[in-house]
Amino acid sequence: MEDQENRESKTRRARGRPRDWDDKTDQNTIKSLDRAMAVFEYLSESQGKALSDLAADTGQSPATVYRILVTLEGRGLVEFNSHEQSWSIGPRAFVIGARFLRRTSLVERARPILRKLMQDTGETANLGIEQNGQVLFVSQVETHASIRAFFPPGTLSQMHASGIGKALLAQMDPDHFIRLLARQTLTRFTPHTLVDLPHLQGDLRLIRARGFSIDAEERNLGMRCIAAAVFDSHHEAIAGISVSGPTSRIDDPQIAPLGRAVMQAAQALTDAIGGSAPPVVPQDRGRA
Repeated sequence: MEDQENRESKTRRARGRPRDWDDKTDQNTIKSLDRAMAVFEYLSESQGKALSDLAADTGQSPATVYRILVTLEGRGLVEFNSHEQSWSIGPRAFVIGARFLRRTSLVERARPILRKLMQDTGETANLGIEQNGQVLFVSQVETHASIRAFFPPGTLSQMHASGIGKALLAQMDPDHFIRLLARQTLTRFTPHTLVDLPHLQGDLRLIRARGFSIDAEERNLGMRCIAAAVFDSHHEAIAGISVSGPTSRIDDPQIAPLGRAVMQAAQALTDAIGGSAPPVVPQDRGRA
């Protein structure tokens, strides 16, 4: 009986992984693939890089990096901008990432919630996550109105100038927040963009107290966005839900009711994935 169990165990192991699974020495790594992944991961964090910069930053020769990029380009994982002579992540990377999101069921569970939010508010509903210090929009349900916001899945936006981005920043661990901002420049997109750190931190405190964020023409003039964070089972903000539209419809009297609707949608998705919001910190101590 014991021999049979041992044979079955070996069979299961062979199907799922090789005998030397735990051996992580050089003989079991593909160095060229490892170099390629290093370039790909670096490019995902630093969009729009020239070949010479990529080579210098990754410590590889321009010839090697070029071969890697051409290979990845053939798979749609990166793309080349001939006008700017720069390389960026390609659409295939989002397709692969979207498959992971479907595996985690976040996008799938969010769809009916986004649809209801759009129907209740009449505005475009969005779902976004943090991706390498930016907001990656992963799902959207558009309004039927002729004037509307449009953030197709795969769109990236800087967090400080995004409703979802600020909702996530407001819940971020202080150390993570500091490290993230140390790697970025607070770009001014409009006269309303918060590029002064004390002003941004003040806005984040208001967001935590209020429960939702407001992008008041901070990314695009004439457009507003209201967002709230979605939490996992570890009380961590892993996504944000928002509604976005023109200021002609999202005027000051609409902010409070839209904020309540967005918070209800974010709570519904939090519940759907088995999550819960973190406990309230008295007087918001220790936060950015």
